[in-house]
Parts: sequence; structure tokens; C-alpha cells
Amino acid sequence: MEEVKGVVKHVLLAKFKNDIQAAQIDELIKDYAHLVNLIPSMKFFHWGKDVSAENMHQGFTHVFESTFESTEGVAEYVVHPAHVEYANRLLPNLEKVIVIDYKPTTVRA
Repeated sequence: MEEVKGVVKHVLLAKFKNDIQAAQIDELIKDYAHLVNLIPSMKFFHWGKDVSAENMHQGFTHVFESTFESTEGVAEYVVHPAHVEYANRLLPNLEKVIVIDYKPTTVRA
């Protein structure tokens, strides 16, 4: 096992409030994805909806993953005005949220 050098993942698990319309969710996701164009330290953005057959999601429906080159890059992202403005729009629409930052470890066969 080895830690991947120069990579930090920022993962947000979200459960949107029941009264949030699908069009609102789509717009929020589009705006989240656009942050990669506005924040230099944010290198990649991926997202998806839960499709697990295990039903262990605890109500979380969406996962958002951003990639950075360092923990300093994540720190820059967190205070960047575009992120702050976006977070102030996203968070009131969420019933539950979890955020985790981690440095991936790779296992090779």
C-alpha cells in the first residue's frame, strides 16, 4: 500500500430536503461542478447518486468528490469567495451532510 502523492480528496455526502425540487437539485449540482472553473486549487470534480443494493446509505442520496493537490489547496477552496457563496446556497437545501477530506492510499495487486 502506498499513499498517492499530491492528491487530496474532498468528499461531501448529501441528503436533500424532501421539498427540494429535482430542477433545483440539478441547478445546484451544475453550480457545484462550475466551481472547478473558478477555484484554481480544485483540479477535478465528480458526483453521483446512490445506486447501492445494500441500502446502507442512511438517507444520503448524492456524493460529490473534488480533487486537490494538497491539504493547503483544500483550505484555499474552503475560504474561496466562490465556494463560500455556493455553500451558502447549497447548505440550506440539505437535510443531512457529511464532509470528509482524505489522502488516498493505493493497493496494487
